[in-house]
Amino acid sequence: MSEGFRHIVRICGTDIDGSKKLAYGLAKIKGVGLNFGRAAALAVNLNPDLKVGFLSDEDVKKLEDVIANPQNYGIPSFLYDRRKDLETGRDLHLYGADLELRQKLDIEFLKSVRCWRGVRHMLGLKVRGQKTRTTGRKGRAVGVSRRKV
Repeated sequence: MSEGFRHIVRICGTDIDGSKKLAYGLAKIKGVGLNFGRAAALAVNLNPDLKVGFLSDEDVKKLEDVIANPQNYGIPSFLYDRRKDLETGRDLHLYGADLELRQKLDIEFLKSVRCWRGVRHMLGLKVRGQKTRTTGRKGRAVGVSRRKV
């Protein structure tokens, strides 16, 4: 492939717009935020302000390796998205479909132990303590009904 500008670059199974800056382009990958994307770019000596479309194939492979194994490149663990995993006890960084699957399994675990958050998930209600008097309604609209005169 030519080393010119590419309008769409595929990194970690995600199509990224080539006109975006590298840190913002990496943030489009599920599980990679802006700070982690910036740290990943700096770990392989790339400018985070470089446009994604100018990356070479070798740079893309390096970035994919950094995102898959951030501990090998000295990225601090507070940037990982899964710290102190329940099963292994290690700090992990998941992205893409692996992250979605692990989140689904976590919710199923909460439901199986029937904790408060699990029960809220089962009932389809708000989980994080939000008010539910007026928002989060499902089904027919609930309003004030007038008395027939």
